[in-house]
Amino acid sequence: MSPLLKACVACQIALMAHAACGQDVRPPLRARRMTASEIAQHPALGAIAGTSGLAGIRTLVLVGDPTRPGMYTIELLVPAHTRIAAHEHRDERTAVVVSGTWHFGYGRTADDASSKSLGPGSFYTEPANMPHFARTEGEAVAVVITGNGPTDTRYEIQPKANQATHGSQP
Repeated sequence: MSPLLKACVACQIALMAHAACGQDVRPPLRARRMTASEIAQHPALGAIAGTSGLAGIRTLVLVGDPTRPGMYTIELLVPAHTRIAAHEHRDERTAVVVSGTWHFGYGRTADDASSKSLGPGSFYTEPANMPHFARTEGEAVAVVITGNGPTDTRYEIQPKANQATHGSQP
């Protein structure tokens, strides 16, 4: 089993175990299979709940609804030379880097020196209410994130509405 597949399976087991601890009033997860080419043809959205809200980042909702209670999985497609400022989410999330190199760190301010370079197959967590930040360099990045909604995004310092996706950002 590939490291990526192992990480995805571990994420799903952890989320299902977490959901089993409380009263579950969500509809059951429906069966769904998608090939990589089917995912690529899936309609992409811009800023939705649980994303950075930056222009240029495309979001695919693979399963669930990040705005409602229950498990959801989204894929973020982040262009090269993108910086995402420190922010947090109310829900616990796990993620796997699918392609590219994602520079990810924890803290109230985005600090390149404290980020870790995560290549394809890498895994990380986004604990609830823990500030984190990310950036890309010369290549686009795809990241699959699974959480237990509803989710949100709260910035430590709110980015300007007209701030460019590429280049420097606080």
